[in-house]
Amino acid sequence: MSTPVTQRRRLGLEVWIVMGLSLGRSAVYAAVNIIDRVSRGPLGEQTATLNPSQSVRPYLDLTYQMLSLTFALVPVALALYLLSAHGRSAVHRIGLDLREPGKDMAWGLGLGALIGIPGLGLYVAGRALGVTVAVQASALAEYWWTIPVLILAALKNGLLEEVLVVGYLVERLEELGWRVWAVLVTSALIRAGYHLYQGWGPFVGNAIMGLIFTWFYLRRRRVMPLVIAHTLLDVVAFVGYAYLPAQWLDTLGVG
Repeated sequence: MSTPVTQRRRLGLEVWIVMGLSLGRSAVYAAVNIIDRVSRGPLGEQTATLNPSQSVRPYLDLTYQMLSLTFALVPVALALYLLSAHGRSAVHRIGLDLREPGKDMAWGLGLGALIGIPGLGLYVAGRALGVTVAVQASALAEYWWTIPVLILAALKNGLLEEVLVVGYLVERLEELGWRVWAVLVTSALIRAGYHLYQGWGPFVGNAIMGLIFTWFYLRRRRVMPLVIAHTLLDVVAFVGYAYLPAQWLDTLGVG
């Protein structure tokens, strides 16, 4: 029978593996990317594309997009599977269920507004200061499937980030005996880290978002409002981007 020390080591190794397969890996790549960007010139003169086209052939592009979205969620399935040990449902454990749809939607809308409005201001400020790259929310051509794919991409981001860097990570770090402040800071820094390729403004903004979202989860133990808030933020960014007037895009530095 394994000892508590052995169990803690296995649990710690599990966290490293899950993060290494998903958002921790992305954070490392983002750190290398920002070094590359800074060495090439001012960040304000560079661009990052979030949803690039993967083929000039429409239905092949759609196939690639759907495959990318599907396989990106495999780490989410892995995390939920690992949290479901001993017969306890992971979706209930982290509040990824539909038991409180009204409250979850209300919290999601509120958190989305709380993060989205200041976040836009921070992005504009970062562009003005030259410390944030121009973020092109979508480079997909206009097909019948473009908007549905962008909405699915937003949902994928909401599930991937909130389940892994909040629900799963908080549960595991608490089992490892971490203090609350350490859990908050670690979750927030990982979130900020994998956005670092966008520049220092998004790094700071996502660190703040991470602190707020993780604090909310620690208080309410429900990740669904966070998924809703994140999905709504990305839908507005991805889909709304295509409909913004040219003057607005110029103001935001992405025109």
